Amino acid sequence: MSAASKLSAQIKSGPMVVAPGAYDCITARLIEQGGFPCVYMTGAGTSAAHGLPDYGLLTMSEMVDNARRITGAISVPLVCDSDTGYGNELNAYRTVQEYERAGVAAIHIEDQVFPKKCGHLDNKELVSREDYFAKIRAAAAARRSKDFQIIARTDSRAVAGFDEAIRRANGAVEAGADIVFVEAPQTLEEVAQVPKLVKGPCLLNMVLNGKTPLPTIPEAEAMGYRIA
Repeated sequence: MSAASKLSAQIKSGPMVVAPGAYDCITARLIEQGGFPCVYMTGAGTSAAHGLPDYGLLTMSEMVDNARRITGAISVPLVCDSDTGYGNELNAYRTVQEYERAGVAAIHIEDQVFPKKCGHLDNKELVSREDYFAKIRAAAAARRSKDFQIIARTDSRAVAGFDEAIRRANGAVEAGADIVFVEAPQTLEEVAQVPKLVKGPCLLNMVLNGKTPLPTIPEAEAMGYRIA
């Protein structure tokens, strides 16, 4: 079974997938040895490992190279940050192809302008809904295996409000996203509302000292999240 097939099965059934963040092969191996079913290659962590802030400074090829090294070191699925897809929908199409060739199981693509910022920083800027949905459609069309998961991330909560974040999340599902990632809800009530309002499986990004008040892992699962 491929890594993408393993992750797809995990998302569809069983307990919520807990995927700690890794930024290199050593951290990924530690996560696997700790018994976790999945590893998440963090863009912020990968940037920091390169001595850079999380401002979209790493290129697609640098991120894919890191992902390829990690997938060669572990046997559990790897989910990867792919920022904005590194351009427009044409770039997003190629981004999916490169990550899938590297053995990655899923990527997330966000709706910030390029270059982006860390999702828990202020003064983010968004692309239009139309441009965002075009990227998600292109990403879904680019994959060779339907098990390769397209995670649609929206950073619109901080810029345009919670209702707009839900509108973009559901629009992304309609455009072909498999999983939705509403970044940085600002209250526990909002965290709990996301899985109820979004018409697809949801991911919760648990960032220490970020803008989101964190539930426990069991609480997140009880709220309806499928991956954290």
